[in-house]
Amino acid sequence: MATIKDIANRLGVSISTVSKGLNGASDISEDLRQLVLDTAVEMGYATKKSKKTENRKLAVFIENMEYDTPDQFGYDIILGFKQNAFRYDWDVTIIPVTPAFQLEEKYDTYMLKNGFCGAFLVGFALHDEWMRQLETTTMPTVLFDNYIKRNPNVCYVGTDNYEGIDTAVDHLYTLGHKKIAFLNGSLHSMVSEERQAAYYDSMRAHGLDVIEELTAYGYYVADSAKYHVPAFLGAGATAIICGNDLIASGVIAECRLRGFRVPEDISVVGFDDIPLAASLVPPLTTIRQERNELGKCAYVVLNSLVHHIPFCRTQIRARLVERESTARYQPPASRKSAAVSKPEQR
Repeated sequence: MATIKDIANRLGVSISTVSKGLNGASDISEDLRQLVLDTAVEMGYATKKSKKTENRKLAVFIENMEYDTPDQFGYDIILGFKQNAFRYDWDVTIIPVTPAFQLEEKYDTYMLKNGFCGAFLVGFALHDEWMRQLETTTMPTVLFDNYIKRNPNVCYVGTDNYEGIDTAVDHLYTLGHKKIAFLNGSLHSMVSEERQAAYYDSMRAHGLDVIEELTAYGYYVADSAKYHVPAFLGAGATAIICGNDLIASGVIAECRLRGFRVPEDISVVGFDDIPLAASLVPPLTTIRQERNELGKCAYVVLNSLVHHIPFCRTQIRARLVERESTARYQPPASRKSAAVSKPEQR
């Protein structure tokens, strides 16, 4: 566990400054205090005050999402939540769960017997057992990228998927692309369903044909690309929007394998802007989710639910990060036909 000295060394300030920041002293700036608190959380420090505080416990339940290192999607979400909670002396426990665990433990019972005041659920699927139980839960609960109807104790937090996908379509349309494919993530996901609907709506709003051969559900992993990209290329796609950046990395690799250059022959857009995106070759144009802000927002909403303010939906705007994987549409004279190009040996 990190010490006050470790935090001081990280920030390049004195131990007394760190102590003041951790204990709410009035003779340092609010910005510096917040920096000290945020760094303390990131380094795993816990104040004596927070250890002694009773009945100030929040849970973060995580399923199907990696979060241990900064390059993983869930890292900044969890960090942002913990940073805000730490500032207000909440004790946060991170609990990985599985479908089997949800069958063994009822949600409300688990919360009560462990003394949690509220919870943030990340990475859950629509068909999970706890999702059904949340329809009637009395526990303050915030869901990342999932929604429960008509329960004032549960709130959705996420990025505006409709605006995000529409921004991606608009970007490619402005570059002259008309045959825009969409390789989505997994079925049985609210996010996937929203983004699919957003793709259809945005294509039609831009006067573009929705071609069923240019849409597919896969999984939120790079390997999805090899199962769908050949068909997209064969159907004449000039651009591909991807459900996340991992899918996009696979799409770029698959296009290259089949003799298509990115972005000269085909443009690729991701979603999320994880650290991988900027290091791809070429660097990936993507729709950015402000994941640290999503985590902080989740805490604010959960704290409001704990104090009986019934939030329903809270969304953060997505934004386009333009890099080198998209370019203006070029006539297909120099492009290879996917139907006749011979893929390289894997």
